[in-house]
Amino acid sequence: MITISKIYTNCFLIVVGILCASALIEQMDDTDLVHLITAKDNVIVLFTKDNCVDCDELQVVVENIQNELKETIGAIIVKAHNSHMVNVYDPSKEPSLIYFRHGSPLLYFGDYKEDEIVQLFTENQEPIVKELSDKNFEHLTQAATGATTGDWFVFFYSTDCVFCLRLHAGYEAVGARLKRRLNFARVDRLGAGISTGKRFHVVESPQFMFLRQGHVFRYTAKDYAPAKLIEFVETGYRKQTHPEPVPPEANSINNFFAGQLQALTNNRQLLIIASVIIGTFALIAVVMKTLAEKKSAKAKRAGKSK
Repeated sequence: MITISKIYTNCFLIVVGILCASALIEQMDDTDLVHLITAKDNVIVLFTKDNCVDCDELQVVVENIQNELKETIGAIIVKAHNSHMVNVYDPSKEPSLIYFRHGSPLLYFGDYKEDEIVQLFTENQEPIVKELSDKNFEHLTQAATGATTGDWFVFFYSTDCVFCLRLHAGYEAVGARLKRRLNFARVDRLGAGISTGKRFHVVESPQFMFLRQGHVFRYTAKDYAPAKLIEFVETGYRKQTHPEPVPPEANSINNFFAGQLQALTNNRQLLIIASVIIGTFALIAVVMKTLAEKKSAKAKRAGKSK
């Protein structure tokens, strides 16, 4: 005989089951994950692995906020367990929480706090880091012409550098934390930014440098964790008491002489005068050299006759 208590118990179990099912994060394999990231604009991926206490802790936090993230930014939230793809986006590996915005990754780092995760992802729905090239680097940074656009933290990478690829998500995280204080950019030093790379004497990838008030502060450490990069641009750069001046553009000197030549060409009278002066000095130099040679030869003959 079915009692009222059994009915209540069954209803309670059904409700609990529904709530637990809604709290679970959908799990995907790498193939489906690649398709999802490339097809959707807002995707949050939790990377986990076996026998990982931190992974379990972060998963509980994400489960608690997934509905809020779906409502506020329209994100699709999935889990990738024992995934090889974590190696592409986070050198520190699992657990890792990454927000893909139009395919551009943003790594969450820090304490596993629900409000901080929601705030970071909500306030950074668009990529922070600007992709610069030889065509627009100086125009946007004004590094050598007054730096009126503010300070810039620049990441020089190359497409043949696999390790560089792993740093993009963490570098976006640095930009998200400090975007109100300075600008962030990346440059393909062997591609569209090859001249800029040579200008700043970048010979390997990755290379980070802080451009501040006409000076170059190079990040020389090999620890590229977001916290370390933040520490460098906040205070660490001050340890470099003799920073390099920002080098001029590679073609600035050539442009100067080209401009002077063009000005002379536009004024024929000045061009004629300049030609006469140059010719006169050249003639004087030839005459003086000839006289010196004759004098030397005469002295040698006089010496032999004695």
